Amino acid sequence: MFARNLSIQLKPNTQAEFTRTFEKDVLPLLRKQKGFQDEIAFAVPGGMDLISISLWDNKENAETYNTAVYAEVLKMLDKVIDGTPKVRTSDVLISTFHKIASGPVARPVAVAV
Repeated sequence: MFARNLSIQLKPNTQAEFTRTFEKDVLPLLRKQKGFQDEIAFAVPGGMDLISISLWDNKENAETYNTAVYAEVLKMLDKVIDGTPKVRTSDVLISTFHKIASGPVARPVAVAV
C-alpha cells in the first residue's frame, strides 16, 4: 500500500467549505481512480492547517492519479486553498483498517560499542 500525504494551508474561514467541496466533488472523483483505497483528512476545528492522506493499492496507481487527475482536484479546491499543497509520498507499513502485505522486515543488527 502507498500513501500520498498533503500539507494544505486553507484560506481563512474555509474549513467547512473545504469539507463540503471535498465530499461532494473530490471524493467521487477519487473513488473512480484505479487503486484508490481511502482518504483521511485532519484539521484542528476552525484551523487553517490541514493534513490529507490518500491511500493507494500501489505506487504506480498513485502516480497515475498524480499526473492525470490531481491538477483537476486542485482546481476544484482553488477557492479554499492558499498556495500549493506540499505533497510527500511513502509506503504504508502498518494499518489497522487495511491489510498490508508484509514486505521484507528489517532485522535488528547488534553493534559492538
